[in-house]
Amino acid sequence: MPTALVTGGTSGIGAAFARALAARGDDLILVARDAERLGSAADELAQRYGVRVETLPADLAAPDDVARVAERIASTDAPVDTLVNNAGFGMRVRLADADLAPHDHGIDVMIRAVLHLGGAAARAMRERGRGTIINVGSTAGLITLGNYSAIKAWVSVYSESLAVELAGTGVQVTVLCPGWVRTEFHHRAKVNASAIPESLWLDADEVVADTLADVAKGKIVSIPSRRYKVLTFLLRHAPRAAVHAVSAKINSSRH
Repeated sequence: MPTALVTGGTSGIGAAFARALAARGDDLILVARDAERLGSAADELAQRYGVRVETLPADLAAPDDVARVAERIASTDAPVDTLVNNAGFGMRVRLADADLAPHDHGIDVMIRAVLHLGGAAARAMRERGRGTIINVGSTAGLITLGNYSAIKAWVSVYSESLAVELAGTGVQVTVLCPGWVRTEFHHRAKVNASAIPESLWLDADEVVADTLADVAKGKIVSIPSRRYKVLTFLLRHAPRAAVHAVSAKINSSRH
């Protein structure tokens, strides 16, 4: 059986990836901080889909924990065929706040961990001549909503760069850039989700289905839904002043 490792695999988009991968017959390795929640998710997935589910409790802000996950990814005895770098969280802190700890935390989890785990997967998969790396970015990387936008812009450029580097090796790299997805993500970030138009919300399972279809087609960038493809096109071609104005409006509604 192929094996997929999903970080942040107990909730939101990560949980949707776990369900979809298990449904197609992949064994799973779930990575998250909450060991109890990991155990519950593993039991449910194993019973529902009949796959083997391994759990790996880890705080991806901690270098030692990232190293343990990277070591598991690099294993030749029980190789990982698909890596989903999904772990992340919303950031409402402002760039000019005196307390920079939340920014450091975001960079550790959503940049440094992605870099280290993606590198471990790339080396192991390149050696075997096959494998898939999916990094969860965001359409927020196209606008200017503080450090979260900056981080997700990095994830997109990193993923595209890694895809170029691994071209011809048999390793597929895809960055998922969703818009607003109905998960607990926004509640945890204390974002005023009611200010977001209903038409902009996406379903997590549909997002993952679109992404896996794009992976199968060899696409490097996956943008789920036609409406977000159109919005992404407009953002990429709009004058930066217009992007700044849209960002300011979104930012005021969130706060």
